[in-house]
Amino acid sequence: MRRILLAAAVAAAPMALTAGTAQAQGACDGLDRSVVLAGLDWDSNAFHNGVAGFILENGYGCEVEEIPGSTIPLLNGMIRGDIDITMEVWVPNVRDAYEKAVADGDITGVGISYPDATQAWYVPKYLVEGADAPAPDLKSVSDLPKYAELFEDPEEPEKGRFYNCILGWGCEVMNTKKLTAYGLLDTYTNFRPGTGGALAAAIESSILRKRPIVFYYWGPTWVLGKVGDQIVRLEEPAYNEEAFAALSAMSPEDVTPGTPATEWPDTEVTIAVNTEFKGEAPTIVEFLTSYGTVAAEISKALAYMQDESATAQEAAVWWMQNNETWKEWVPADVAERVSAALANA
Repeated sequence: MRRILLAAAVAAAPMALTAGTAQAQGACDGLDRSVVLAGLDWDSNAFHNGVAGFILENGYGCEVEEIPGSTIPLLNGMIRGDIDITMEVWVPNVRDAYEKAVADGDITGVGISYPDATQAWYVPKYLVEGADAPAPDLKSVSDLPKYAELFEDPEEPEKGRFYNCILGWGCEVMNTKKLTAYGLLDTYTNFRPGTGGALAAAIESSILRKRPIVFYYWGPTWVLGKVGDQIVRLEEPAYNEEAFAALSAMSPEDVTPGTPATEWPDTEVTIAVNTEFKGEAPTIVEFLTSYGTVAAEISKALAYMQDESATAQEAAVWWMQNNETWKEWVPADVAERVSAALANA
């Protein structure tokens, strides 16, 4: 049975909210403890934890736990060995910290969760297309200053509001640097929602009511699944690996207007493990190396979560019951045990 740990457990002894023992056959690759997953606070990671956790529990006989939290604290937790597996590492968002941890031998990338993640800044189509569009010339981030009044911030009405990524996420830090580099902080506030739900609600409600909004978002997500055909990606300078890496390595305080900045690259989302765990559980790592999905399939599962008010674990079971891709990741005996568990789910 899945155990969800308190966030404080990253730095302290684990405390379970609910507890149980794995019911599947198998010896969990010889481990005499639970396998700990990073419970990153976004839906696609929760879905992948659901899929991987179901397979580990029912196919390999493991007890699985999750430690919830945000990107940087959980990356540090994996470096320390409090976390064994992170199913979604968006390397461009945390490149400096990630590459240092890899170079230090603390963590190891072992697979690709999915190869086609996207990140961008968006505005609704109704603002820029059509005879009555209030911002027909808004094409690029460089056009935003002249439309600041359209995106008026209710708390600072002399500026527009840019909806950044969630506070504490790596993408929030990078967007903050880009706002400075693009010279936008004179005309826009850097609004950072506290939760993914708050950002999604702001986007969905604005589009439903046809109100102005300029925002960052990423895919695959249920949000882009629902409103993707109603939004337009703002142009940015073309992705340049050197410039992007340099900006990523800078502290926000050192960025100034005019610092080279580019659009986000399409991202291969990495599966990473604590290096010591890699040595302890080679069969599990082999499974993670074989693991692989695509954004479109994840979006289907996330839309199911949203439309059916399902948990990530329920969405994982639904997806596995309706998709046999996962059988390619594991040996036949593991697939047989997992299939039996799915039949009873």
